[in-house]
Amino acid sequence: MAFDIDLIQKVYEQLPGKVAAARKLLGRPLTLAEKILYSHTYDAPTRAYGRGHDYVNFSPDRVAMQDATAQMALLQFSTCGRDKVAVPSTVHCDHLIQAKTGAAADLATALDVNKEVYDFLASISNKYGIGFWRAGAGIIHQVVLENYAFPGGMMIGTDSHTPNAGGLGMVAIGVGGADAVDVMAGLPWELKMPKLIGVKLIGKMSGWTSAKDIILKVAGILTVKGGTGAILEYFGEGAESLSCTGKGTICNMGAEIGATCSVFAYDEKMGDYLRGTNREHVAQLANGVFKDLRADQEVYDNPEAFYDQLIEINLDDLEPHINGPFTPDLATPISQMAAAVKEHGWPEDIEVALIGSCTNSSYEDISRSAFIAKNALAKGLKAKSEFTITPGSEMVRYTIARDGMLDTFNDMGGLVLANACGPCIGQWARHIDDPQRKNTILTSYNRNFAKRNDGLSSTHAFVASPEIVTALALSGKLSFNPLKDTIKNDKGEDVLLDEPQGFEMPPLGFEVKDAGYHAPAADGSKVQVVVDPKSDRLQLLAPFPAWDGKDMMGLKLLIKAFGKCTTDHISMAGPWLKYRGHLDNISNNMLIGAINAFNMETNKVKNQLTGEYGEVPQVQRAYKAGNLGSIVVGDENYGEGSSREHAAMEPRHLGVRAILVKSFARIHETNLKKQGMLAITFADKQDYDKIQEDDNIDITGLTNFAPGDQLTLVLNHKDGSKEEIKVNQSYNEQQIEWFKAGGALNVIRRNVAAEVAA
Repeated sequence: MAFDIDLIQKVYEQLPGKVAAARKLLGRPLTLAEKILYSHTYDAPTRAYGRGHDYVNFSPDRVAMQDATAQMALLQFSTCGRDKVAVPSTVHCDHLIQAKTGAAADLATALDVNKEVYDFLASISNKYGIGFWRAGAGIIHQVVLENYAFPGGMMIGTDSHTPNAGGLGMVAIGVGGADAVDVMAGLPWELKMPKLIGVKLIGKMSGWTSAKDIILKVAGILTVKGGTGAILEYFGEGAESLSCTGKGTICNMGAEIGATCSVFAYDEKMGDYLRGTNREHVAQLANGVFKDLRADQEVYDNPEAFYDQLIEINLDDLEPHINGPFTPDLATPISQMAAAVKEHGWPEDIEVALIGSCTNSSYEDISRSAFIAKNALAKGLKAKSEFTITPGSEMVRYTIARDGMLDTFNDMGGLVLANACGPCIGQWARHIDDPQRKNTILTSYNRNFAKRNDGLSSTHAFVASPEIVTALALSGKLSFNPLKDTIKNDKGEDVLLDEPQGFEMPPLGFEVKDAGYHAPAADGSKVQVVVDPKSDRLQLLAPFPAWDGKDMMGLKLLIKAFGKCTTDHISMAGPWLKYRGHLDNISNNMLIGAINAFNMETNKVKNQLTGEYGEVPQVQRAYKAGNLGSIVVGDENYGEGSSREHAAMEPRHLGVRAILVKSFARIHETNLKKQGMLAITFADKQDYDKIQEDDNIDITGLTNFAPGDQLTLVLNHKDGSKEEIKVNQSYNEQQIEWFKAGGALNVIRRNVAAEVAA
C-alpha cells in the first residue's frame, strides 16, 4: 500500500534545487549518495563536507523500529517531552516470535507469551502517532521495502539491516534507539560524512548465480570492517539487470562489512517493484526527477575520480559462494567448497537448511527455491536435511501460498515458519541430540557468528543464496556442487538438478487479505500507556547521572575481551530478547559471550575485591555496589553486528565508565557516546598487550576534554609498577556535551523543557 505520498511529493519537489545547489557548492558532478545526503542536511549546507572527517546534521524522512529495539527507543522517547513523533515512524513486531513447531503454533505462542510487550508497543505507538505492524505481519525490512521505501529518500531504523531499503534507492541507515529518539523528536541527527565505495557491476548473472552471491563476494573482498564509515554505491550494467529485491538483498547484507549503508540508482526495475506493490504514484513522481535519483553521468564515465575506493565485479564470471563458518566474510566459491570442507575439517553433513529472513525472502527468492524443490520432486528427490522456510511478510506468504509454492516445499519435506526473524536472530528452539557435537547448518540469512542462530558454539553456520541452500538440503552435504554434481534418487538413479528459474514479480500480482497494519489514533493525548512496576519485561527508565567533572581514577578492569566481540557477545539475543524493555534484567547478559583474554573462557572474570572468578554481570554489580568504576578493554571492530543499543546501555547502567578498544564498529561507538559513555581507542594498538588482569586504571585529561585531544591512561599494576599509554577519542563538541550531561537523552530533555518554558 502507499504511505506518505505528501512527504514523498515534497521531497521530489525540492530535490532538483537541492541537488543543483550541492553540485555548485562542490564544484563538480555528484554521486547518488552525495545527492541524497546533501539534500537531507538539517540546515542548507554552506560548504563541502569532508568524507570520513566532518560530522553533519541530517534530517531523515522517516524512522522504522523493530519490536526488540522499539521498546527501549520508545521508553526513551516517552521521557523527552514531545506529544507526537515529528516524522513518520513505524514499529514492526518481528523479533519476539520463536521458531519451534511451525508458523501457526509459534505465532499463537508468541501472542500469548509476549502479550504485555505487544500491548505496550501498540498503545505507545497509538499515543505518539506511530504506525504499528502486529506480530505475524512480517520482518521489518521486507515490510519497509513493500510499503515505505522510496528512491532518493533517507531513513534511519533501529536495526542494523535497515540498509535493505537501499534496494529501492534509499539511503537507509541502522542506528541505536537514542538516534531514533533524536529524529522522532524533530531534532537533527548527526552522522560523520561517509566515505564512498563504488561497486561497478559489469556483465549479467545466469544459471545458479544470484544477487546474494554479489554481496558474498564483496564481503570476501572488504571483510567485516572494510566498509566501516562508508556508503557502498552500486552501478553499471550489472546493477541495472538486478531485480529491486535482489538489490535489497545486497544492501541488506552490506551491514556485514560494516558499511553505513548501500544504495542503488533508480531504474526501471525499481519502477516495476513500486507499481507491483501498489505504489504507481510514487513511481510516477520518481520518473519526474529520474536524473536526480542517479549519479551524474560524469561519475559513471570516470568513477575513479569520484569514489574513495572502487571495486569491479564481472557478473559473467561470478559463481555461487558459500560464506562461513563463524564470520560472514569467509567467502568460498562453490567450486572450491568441497576442498575447503576437507581442508578445514568442517562437518560435511548439513543438519538443517534454512531459507528466508530479511535478506532473502522475496517472491523472487522463494520462486527460485520452489522451482528447485519442484524439479527435485519430479526427479524422485526429497530433502535429506531438515529444511525450513521463513516468508518475509504476510504479503509474500499469502502470495506464495496462493501460487502453490508452500505446498511444493511441504512435499519436499520443508517446514514453514512464521513471518518473523526466527532462527536468523537466535529465536529458534532447535532440537539436537547433543548440543556439544560439531555440526553444520546452512542458511540464506546474513549473519553467522558463533551461537548466533541456535546458541550453540559447536554449530558451524554457513551462508548462501536460497537456491543453493535448497539444493544442498536435497543432497544433505556441504560439499555438494549443484552446478555439476548429481544426487541419487529414490530409484537409485544419479540425477542432476536443473538450473533455477523464478519470477522477479508474481505473474498474478501480489495479494494479501490482512497485511497486519494498524494506523495510530489521530489524537493520542487520551491514550494511556501503562507499565506495571512489578513487570520483569518492561521497566520505566531513570536518567543516567551526569559526569562528575573529574578524571576517572582507580577503574577496575572488568574484562579484557579477546578477538571478535560483536553486539551478540556483549548483549545476546535469543532467550534474552524478552528482557529488551527491562534494562536491569537484560543487564544480566552483559558481556557473557565475550572471551576473557586471561583465561580464554567466556563469562568468567576475576573479581578484584575478592580475588575469585565470577560471571561478568555479577562481578560488575559488585563493583557498582561498592561505588567503584570499571573499564572494559576490547579488540578490533568492537561491537560489530547488530545495532542493539542495549550493548551500550547495559554497561552504562551497571557502572562501567569507559570502553577502550583497538577499533569500534560505527553504530556501537555512536551508541556508547549517546549513553554518556567514554569510548576510546589505543593510540598504539600494541598497548592492548600491556593491560594486566589486576590493573587499576586512571584516565586523565577529561577536565580539558576537547575534540581531537588525546587522553592519558595510567595502568597501575598489581606489583606496584605503573605504565602510561595514550588513547584517542573521536568526540566532537556535541558529543562531549552528551558525555558531560550523562547522555544525549538528558540533553534532549533539557532542551525540550527550555523550549516549552520559552
